[in-house]
Amino acid sequence: MIDLKDGQAVHARGGRRELYNPVHQSAGLVVDGNPLALAQLYIDVFALSEIYLADLDAISSRSLQAATIRSICTLGAAVWVDAGIVQAGETNPVLEAGAQTLVVGLETLASFDVLADICAHSGRPVAFSLDLRDGAPMGGLADASYAPEQIARLAADAGATSIIVLDVGRVGTGGGPDVEMLRRIHSAVPAVQLFAGGGIRGIDDLRQVAQIGCAGALVATALHEGRLTPADVAALKTS
Repeated sequence: MIDLKDGQAVHARGGRRELYNPVHQSAGLVVDGNPLALAQLYIDVFALSEIYLADLDAISSRSLQAATIRSICTLGAAVWVDAGIVQAGETNPVLEAGAQTLVVGLETLASFDVLADICAHSGRPVAFSLDLRDGAPMGGLADASYAPEQIARLAADAGATSIIVLDVGRVGTGGGPDVEMLRRIHSAVPAVQLFAGGGIRGIDDLRQVAQIGCAGALVATALHEGRLTPADVAALKTS
């Protein structure tokens, strides 16, 4: 996972974006906030075939970092991009930058009708990011009467092929994923690919979320800090 802010790859911690600092190194190699260098490291060192990009500028209603996204999309990995899409008409610049999977987040989504429109007409796979903060849904659609698993069902009904359960309060904290919530959401939408995001500490967490039905997970801090090694990633691919 790469978080982009002001042209740099930043280290997300606890969802407090104003405090995010550039990633200095990952897996013992210096990147000094260069998002292209970090993406290349993920590909060369960890042999990752997919990279998730969150354009925090676009999510915060600022400009899309199209040039940076385009450069990363040329490296050979399949790139998932969350660029704070609000309406269906905002998808084209993201697709033109090279995104292979569009990520539409609860935090910025205007309505589930919009999500259905995007799913029907984008021509690319659409993943729904079920954005949470300490377990509570985020954004204007985050009606307190809806539990996360109910929101997941609405996203699946709208046509999302994947759902990312992303708790920003857990990101970068090493607190571990919310396994019970992930289990409930998987039970609610068993036909949709489910991904865990936030708090992954290492290989044991990844094995645990896989056992409950997750197809994958978003990981950054564990890679940067060496708690998830290239050997661990290789072992997971063959298990």
